[in-house]
Amino acid sequence: MRRMVAVLTGLVLAVVATACGGDRGQSRSAPAPSPSGAVERPAAGDHRLVLPHDGVERRYLLHAPPGYDPGRPTALVIALHFYPGTGARLRDMVGLDAVADRENFLVAYPDGHNGGFNALICCGTTDDVGFLRDLTAHLVRAWRVDPDRVYLTGISNGGDMSFRAAVETEGLFAAIGVVSGGYSGPRTASETYVPRRPVSVITFIGGQDRYADVFTEGVRTWQRRLRCAPTSGAPPTGAPRVTRTDARCGDGSDVTVYTLPDMGHSWPGAPGGELAAPDAGLGATELVWDFFAAHPRRS
Repeated sequence: MRRMVAVLTGLVLAVVATACGGDRGQSRSAPAPSPSGAVERPAAGDHRLVLPHDGVERRYLLHAPPGYDPGRPTALVIALHFYPGTGARLRDMVGLDAVADRENFLVAYPDGHNGGFNALICCGTTDDVGFLRDLTAHLVRAWRVDPDRVYLTGISNGGDMSFRAAVETEGLFAAIGVVSGGYSGPRTASETYVPRRPVSVITFIGGQDRYADVFTEGVRTWQRRLRCAPTSGAPPTGAPRVTRTDARCGDGSDVTVYTLPDMGHSWPGAPGGELAAPDAGLGATELVWDFFAAHPRRS
């Protein structure tokens, strides 16, 4: 309950970004109607799009890098914002587009319904698991996303949602990157609430975060249930007080945990924004992508 109250009151209410469009096109020269009825042309650039789901028009931003080719399978990262927030505010904070431009992958930034996602602790009752499933399927069809390289990342409420989707979408996501979020709440009380197919996890926990103990215990529970055993991993560079642990789980998935003792409820390395920690000693954005690139979906 303390987490729910803090999440609901801790941030400034954002204005939800407006959007338009849809996406069913198969090539630059052959656009097709999207589920919203609009016409969309998959191409490099920034796109404001709409996907109807469960009677609601769900809005999201889609960034396609300069090297995007609709004729070639492309990796996808879906990035989920904090509460209350928008996809645009997360995009502006974490700098994921620049990594996508260099590494040539797509990034989708959905807006949560009424500023949030129906995750493990809060917020709302929207079917966000179903929405993420439909969004991914749509982008696989229309934007030639490689289904074996679909990843999910998020902070705070978006991080909690990443854990929920990892469990409830049954292998849709190859890996998740959770920043200042956790595997906790009533749903996680069941021993069977774990992924049925391998989903690797990288997570960042600030020692000054009021939820640090909750997040740490959640990762331990995840690893215990999936029979994860410690492995040797590369130590963090440029961050003498930061620790990293690595584990390999019984289903073949990996878990990497960064603990930053001097950081609060933030995104390490983000240069600006309400949850930025520019002096955290490492950059989560680059580390999340490096982890994703090394973890395509396991069969």
